[in-house]
Amino acid sequence: MEMEAESIPGNGSFILEMRDIVKNFPGVKAVDGVSLKVRPGTVHAVVGENGAGKSTMMKILAGEHTPDSGEIYFEGAKVHIVNTKDALRLGISTIYQELNLVPEMTISENLFLGRETMGGSRVFIDTATMEAETAKHLAEVGLSHYSPRTKLGQLSVSGQQMVEIAKGIHRGAKLIVMDEPTSAITEVEVERLFQLILELKTKNIAFIYISHKLDEVLHISDEVTVLRDGTWVATEPTGEMTQTKLISLMVGRELSHLFPKTHVDLGAVVFEAKGLRRENVFEDISFSVRQGEILGIAGLMGAGRTEVARAIFGLDPLDGGELLLEGEPFTVRRPWDAISRGIAYVPEDRKLTGLCLGRPILENIGLASLERFAKLGLLKLKKERTASEEISKKLQTKTHSLDVAVNTLSGGNQQKVVLSKWLIRDPKVLILDEPTRGIDVGAKAEIHRLMCEFAERGMAVIMISSELPEILGMSDRVIVMHRGRFKGELPRSEATQERIMTIATGGHLE
Repeated sequence: MEMEAESIPGNGSFILEMRDIVKNFPGVKAVDGVSLKVRPGTVHAVVGENGAGKSTMMKILAGEHTPDSGEIYFEGAKVHIVNTKDALRLGISTIYQELNLVPEMTISENLFLGRETMGGSRVFIDTATMEAETAKHLAEVGLSHYSPRTKLGQLSVSGQQMVEIAKGIHRGAKLIVMDEPTSAITEVEVERLFQLILELKTKNIAFIYISHKLDEVLHISDEVTVLRDGTWVATEPTGEMTQTKLISLMVGRELSHLFPKTHVDLGAVVFEAKGLRRENVFEDISFSVRQGEILGIAGLMGAGRTEVARAIFGLDPLDGGELLLEGEPFTVRRPWDAISRGIAYVPEDRKLTGLCLGRPILENIGLASLERFAKLGLLKLKKERTASEEISKKLQTKTHSLDVAVNTLSGGNQQKVVLSKWLIRDPKVLILDEPTRGIDVGAKAEIHRLMCEFAERGMAVIMISSELPEILGMSDRVIVMHRGRFKGELPRSEATQERIMTIATGGHLE
């Protein structure tokens, strides 16, 4: 790493300044002359749709990419960050959405990984000193109830995030970059994380905060920079921003139809659950959903929403209850039992359980329908391609070819591939678990539009979402879960955030 003692006039108030950064990949200009300034002891949010250049900018800062042109200044000195070690030595710590930790190692081992403290003989690792230091850092991030010897895999996602922050503090971080830090944690854990961020700000640690959750951005940040299509759009104090203004800057237009709910005349009951039960997970789950209806299932994380969906789809066993499709009872012992009857399930984690990331889009779309494209055990590739191209065109999936790996797509387009996999079968019931998690606001509006189209075609849609605006904006009816039970049901006309949260937290409506 080369550092020059070259000061910048008027730059004393910034811990970081990235000037006119340009980065090209084959056929794509990912970042085109973007500048970013971050003040010490502040939270600077960076927002934009997928493909706006946020991740590329942060990977340049972390030393994973080298810019084609532009300059980086840190603490008033020009620096050249050519690898991740350079960034860490400067005091730049990056916490990615997919945490960079080893679950089978202890908290202490993770904290000191690659920087182990050696004993006086320089032969053996000084475990006692490492664990004492770890205990101090755990206390700083509110995890003093954990032993340094605890296996990291025993902690929740939120706890592991706190360990990542502790790791940054241990390494002397002056700037911490957080990428979608609240995508998989509860509201209580979000508040705990925000409290820790505020405490670290008082120690002059700066944060770059990347999130698609604009309400969180407006709550926790001091300044906001908006990127669009690889270019800088605006940087403003958060106090001068509104969610509507942010969306407009991000997408270049007003998104007045983020929840384009259309009226559909509901038909007959398509799917019904009666008294579903799974030992120590959920019990007495009864509901129905009709043709053209979008049924929202709300509740706090851990309420059992996903577990119910998985059991209906045959991923987890049921210990009791009855399932009916168009009035006829049926039994689900494995996913194929549900699929063959016209039930589709889009999981909450598309990367882990919804897609084969390294395989082509074409293969992903056809994966659940191979029997439809095969004859005498041989796959009819032309038939599969024709059907896949047709559904991709309907969903307006942005790609130049179905032969590219699905992991090259944006989050919104990956979600469209998951939807395509099931829509190609023309299901009667579509279960959507967190349908817009981790995708940008423009892609959210597109997914919501598609949901309305599915309902208009007579499909029965069950939507699980942790985002109350999505529940309120898209549901015809809302069912609320609390601790493995359905605790309340609200028609669209009576559903409000306050009423849903009252039920979700175990309260009763007056």
